[in-house]
Amino acid sequence: MSLSKRAPFLAAALLATAVIAPAPAQNAYAQDAKVKPADPPSKVLLDSWNDIGRKLTDMAEDFPEDKYTFKATPAQRTFAEQLLHAAGANYYFTNAVTGSKDKVEENPKFTSKADVVAFVKKSFGDGAAAIKAKGDKGLNDLIVDPFAHQQVRVIDWAYGFIEHAGEHYGQLVVYYRLSGLVPPESRPKK
Repeated sequence: MSLSKRAPFLAAALLATAVIAPAPAQNAYAQDAKVKPADPPSKVLLDSWNDIGRKLTDMAEDFPEDKYTFKATPAQRTFAEQLLHAAGANYYFTNAVTGSKDKVEENPKFTSKADVVAFVKKSFGDGAAAIKAKGDKGLNDLIVDPFAHQQVRVIDWAYGFIEHAGEHYGQLVVYYRLSGLVPPESRPKK
């Protein structure tokens, strides 16, 4: 095959190579770039606490009030009861950290959406205030886990409640989907 007949094929091959071949990578880890220091432990903990609190609050505000009594199965909690349980359980953490002797109502009863939303917000706000009050130095303070009757560090106890709230968040995602709705976190961002 002569060069004039191969030229279109060579041009196409060169063009394909230019499009497919990656450009030289910019060194994201440049030697002279300053490395940002790690956030303090109390900020990381507070960010995690506030993030799951925001997700549950968004759901509480968004889910239609006429569906607050929805249950995925008869044996499960209603949508509202899921939120109230997750928020109410936070007071085991908050009370232990603040030294409060208030009785924890793990499954409080509220009848309106507004009351549920307010309780979820308050619960996570109270927990955030307790974390802020402890600061970095107080995260290793020991408190008593009333379930295990064992000492635990504040930071470990907090992450346990973040995980607990995350489990209920996951259950509520299913409630959304079974109701034909899309959870706020799963919607396209504007």
